[in-house]
Parts: sequence; C-alpha cells; structure tokens
Amino acid sequence: MATRLVQINMKAHDDAALGRFWAEALGWGIDSEGPGVTNLEPVGFTYPDPAAVCIDLIARPEPKTVKNRVHLDLATTSTAHQEELVARLKSLGATPVDVGQGDVPWTVMADPEGNEFCVLEPRQVYRDTGPIAAVVVDCTDPREMARFWGEAMDWTLHEVTDDSATMRSAKGVGPYLEFLRTPDTKSGWNRVHLDVRPYPGDDPAAEADRLRSLGATDPGIDQSAIHWTILADPEGNEFCLLTPA
Repeated sequence: MATRLVQINMKAHDDAALGRFWAEALGWGIDSEGPGVTNLEPVGFTYPDPAAVCIDLIARPEPKTVKNRVHLDLATTSTAHQEELVARLKSLGATPVDVGQGDVPWTVMADPEGNEFCVLEPRQVYRDTGPIAAVVVDCTDPREMARFWGEAMDWTLHEVTDDSATMRSAKGVGPYLEFLRTPDTKSGWNRVHLDVRPYPGDDPAAEADRLRSLGATDPGIDQSAIHWTILADPEGNEFCLLTPA
C-alpha cells in the first residue's frame, strides 16, 4: 500500500475570492463541491494525476496568526518572467512580505489573506513542473520528515541533507515536495496542509494503521462527521488521508 500527494488544503475567510486569486495566479480552472469549498486544478486535468498537486480552499472563520508551515514556490522560466509574474501577482492583490529571508534571488509574497508564497528565480530543476515548482514544508528535522514521507508515499526521494529534503512523484512529473529546516516550531493547527490519497482498491483503515506504524499520530480532532482520516506527521503537521481513488 502507499499514498500519493494529490492536493493542498488551504483555509480561507472567503474561499471564493481567494480561489479566484490563485486561479488567476496559476492559470487554473475553478470548481466547487459545495458551499464554502473552492477547488482549483489545471484546465482539462483529470484528477488525481501526479502532473499537478491541486488546491482546495475551505472556508473557516479563524484568523491567521502565525507564518504558515506549508507554502507554495512558483516557477519561472527567466528573469523577465519572474519580474512579470511578481508584477501580475501584485495587480491581483498579492503583497511582498519580509519573513527574514534577507538578500535572496527569489521574491517572498503573501496572497490577499496573508498566506506566504515564493516566486522563484529561474531554476533548471523546475523547468517542467508547471506553475507550482514545489510544495514546501517547514520542519526541524528534514531527515526524519524524508524518512516518514518517503515511506508514507510512493514518491521518489531525490536529495536529503540536515537542512533540506526533496521528493517528487516517481513518474517524474509535477511539483516537488520539499522539507526545509527552520528554527521556529509548530504553533497551533496549520491553515495549510497536505492531502494524500491511497490507490483504488486499498483499504483506508489499513492504510491509516500503516501510517501510524511509521510515526503518524492522531491529533485529537472529532472525526465522526467526516469520511476521511485526519492524522499528524512526526512533527505534528496535520494531514488528511482521503478515500481511495
């Protein structure tokens, strides 16, 4: 059994408005599976497919109070493209932010609800990822996160050091999943988290037990009204184990 990363779950005060921002930013289409839920995926995309990690925006009233521990890095193809993308994102409502990055070649921004993301300078490694170069997770121990997520998913581990770890779908398509060592620790529940999904025919209860055996824990959230399973990785980051598909 194995899972794969299929989407990012992002809480929003106004899921429709924030969905429009990200759809414009990425050039993706918008759908909705119900009130308070906005789904984003590439136009013509057949879900799930490792060629893209989709975005689900979920309406929640709680305010954002700390820096997100999960963010997106956007890819660019040239210095001119990076400058054009930053300008276009500003026109859509994004703002530059200082998270202590110092003098770096990428641009750190926040969407209209304050969710941080980066517009990267052109890098050859991201030449074929699509608009999202990487999904980045802050952590204190990239090696342990690579160990857990490498066993949790069927993605390929490309590189691991004391400071970072990088994974990508075994099919060599879509964005990377990166774990970046940071000095701060998790505080409160994450407004942005990973959603993983087993393959058709897998037993979701057995898969949840397998993930627990690898180091996942139950975050103590009432799950009686939902049909998926909420777990936390070894650093306490919540993630959802969706039903097989």
